Amino acid sequence: MAGYSASPARKAGHTGAKRIREPEKLTAGTAIDWNAVWKEQSAGRSVKKRDVNFWNRKALTFSTKPWESNYPDDFVRIMEPRRCWTVLDMACGTGALAIPLSKYVRRITAADFAPKMLEALAEQCKIQGIENVTTINASWEDDWAAKGIGRYDVVIASRSLVVDDLQQAIEKLNSAARERVYISTIVGDGPHDRKIHEAVGRRLSPGPDYIYTYNLLHQLGIYANIAFIKDSRQECFPDHDTALGYYDNFLGRLTKVEKKELRRYLGEHLVLKNGKWIFDYRRTTRWAVMWWEKE
Repeated sequence: MAGYSASPARKAGHTGAKRIREPEKLTAGTAIDWNAVWKEQSAGRSVKKRDVNFWNRKALTFSTKPWESNYPDDFVRIMEPRRCWTVLDMACGTGALAIPLSKYVRRITAADFAPKMLEALAEQCKIQGIENVTTINASWEDDWAAKGIGRYDVVIASRSLVVDDLQQAIEKLNSAARERVYISTIVGDGPHDRKIHEAVGRRLSPGPDYIYTYNLLHQLGIYANIAFIKDSRQECFPDHDTALGYYDNFLGRLTKVEKKELRRYLGEHLVLKNGKWIFDYRRTTRWAVMWWEKE
């Protein structure tokens, strides 16, 4: 069943978290530098970090995915938003969270490094008559103050912590928040279909999942709450060529041999149902949502 659940180790109440502290001095055999481990694991990801040009191109179709997702509604439900809140949505994309969240809070500042993503978000706000969302073109690495990013009651970074330095990103999020910070990241393989990777002969190494982030938070003196969102999906496409193009883009430019193998796989596993081609299996993607209160 799709939905979210609180970690059994910690109830989903909004317990407090201490201010970020400097990590304890690390000595051999006494502690693990979780930021260094995270960097090392990130370097081995089979799907590399995408640049602004990729995301500008992706903006044209980013809000039209080949599956229905319960993720935005579940994330908003976990937040328990308040009408008085001002919110920063960092690396907002086309507004997967900013748009539904706008109904429940006072104001949202949506920031992203890809201008086309922000244009798509602004267009959706215009179409839907949303007037409490403003946008800022800014990246994780930018000087946020110089970009006009100030302080907000709540700061969120949803599925967007693909950064060079996780600790630095967390510290920037924490500094921008007055009350709470919400972040989310992958569990296990995340959104990646291992069967697709195997079909084309590619190794899947999705990189560090949530436990690395959670351990780093603990090392920084942040005792975060955690809940998990289960997003059950069964991709569907109007035709095989659209499916091929989608995975060609998602995997990062397939070779001729890889395309041949992918086409063969799609031929074996896409079935026609109600005028659309759907996979003959479902996948469950899990996301970890972590949040903490400022003191």
